Amino acid sequence: MSALDDLFSAAFEARRNAYAPYSNFAVGAAIRTTSGAVFSGANVENASYPLGSCAEANAIAAMAVAGERQISEILIIGEGEALLTPCGACRQRIFEFAGAGARIHVAGPEGVRATFSSAEMLPYAFGPSITERR
Repeated sequence: MSALDDLFSAAFEARRNAYAPYSNFAVGAAIRTTSGAVFSGANVENASYPLGSCAEANAIAAMAVAGERQISEILIIGEGEALLTPCGACRQRIFEFAGAGARIHVAGPEGVRATFSSAEMLPYAFGPSITERR
């Protein structure tokens, strides 16, 4: 069993519960915090398209509600040939709770396809460390 198996399983299961009747593009995400806890989320669409929420955002919300504040790594899973990387807004959300060194794993149903640091995903990011220096 690899170190990512629990994240992959949690994201895979969350993806099964995605609500994506408009795009038919289900996404799951799972976060491991620095304490070792795992939180998952799935995308939830809405007929008023901009009001939907991403799997990553929902996993981060679950983490925050549980009182956790530090992402160690996150795995995102979806279908298709291309790498399913987080949207710009989710890259910012991840950075808010992860910092530059957190690992972002992107996967398809067959497994992890690539791994990036949050700094690679969002270079020159604006985040808590910047606002604390004012």
